[in-house]
Amino acid sequence: MKTQVHFSSDSFEWATPVALFDVINGVCGFELDVCATPENAKCAKYYTIANNGLLQPWDGMCWMNPPYGRTIADWLSKAFQESRKPGTVVVCLVPARTDTAWWHRYCMCGNILYLRGRLKFGGHKNSAPFPSAVVQLGGNMALWSRLQQQLTAQGMPCG
Repeated sequence: MKTQVHFSSDSFEWATPVALFDVINGVCGFELDVCATPENAKCAKYYTIANNGLLQPWDGMCWMNPPYGRTIADWLSKAFQESRKPGTVVVCLVPARTDTAWWHRYCMCGNILYLRGRLKFGGHKNSAPFPSAVVQLGGNMALWSRLQQQLTAQGMPCG
C-alpha cells in the first residue's frame, strides 16, 4: 500500500484556488504576490524563484502562498518580519500544521482562520491531503473581521 502520497507531493507548489483568492483579494486589495510563478501570479507585481522574494522588500498589502516544503519556515519568518513594518500586511495561505515549530513561532502571532474541508489547489486533480488556514500578519482586527464575513458570505466555511 502506498502511504507516501498522504505526506508529500511531487511538487511543493500548490497554486492558490482562484475562488478563494478572489474573495480574499476583494477585501484586501493585494499589491504584491511574494512567491509566485509567472503562470500563477495573483498580482501585477510579484516575486519568483529568479528574483527570490525572501531577499526582496515587501510593502503594502501582500499575498503569500509559500512553497509547502522545508522552506516554509523561512517564508513565514520573512512574512512575520515584514509585517512588523508600518503599512505592511501579509495574508498567508498555509497548511494548518499546528504541530510544527513554524506554526507556533509565526502563525500564532497573527490572526488565524481555519478553512473547513480540503482545498483543491490549481493544477491538482484531487483535493489537498492536508487542511489549510489563512493567516493575517500585521494589519488590524477590522480587516480580519471583514475577511471572515466575506468568506462566510461566499459559502467558504471557516472554523
